[in-house]
Amino acid sequence: QVQLVESGGGLVQAGGSLRLSCAASGRTFSSYAMGWFRQAPGKERECVGAISRGGSITYYGDSVKGRFTISRDNAKNTVYLQMNSLKPEDTAVYYCAADDVAGVTTSPALYDYWGQGTQVTVSS
Repeated sequence: QVQLVESGGGLVQAGGSLRLSCAASGRTFSSYAMGWFRQAPGKERECVGAISRGGSITYYGDSVKGRFTISRDNAKNTVYLQMNSLKPEDTAVYYCAADDVAGVTTSPALYDYWGQGTQVTVSS
């Protein structure tokens, strides 16, 4: 199994930036596509970004495209989410997840492993 631990969340003013990190255990990190999801109260879990095993394929949700960047460092077993130009609507718990199939997917149901989540709050 893979254990995932998110960090980097916090409180930030609108227009500011945060960088989330997700550290993965195990030797097989490079075998997993990774995704970042968020969930706000009363809303469904939403994929904001995903990245393929080697990092060559990325996906971004329409609401964050141009503002967020997903990346990974397989040597460090870590995936990142750089969030710029943050808006109050970005407020949510952010989760990283791992999927051991090829390519990238956006459905939460297809991901095998999940972190505990980290809170991101964007104030006006």
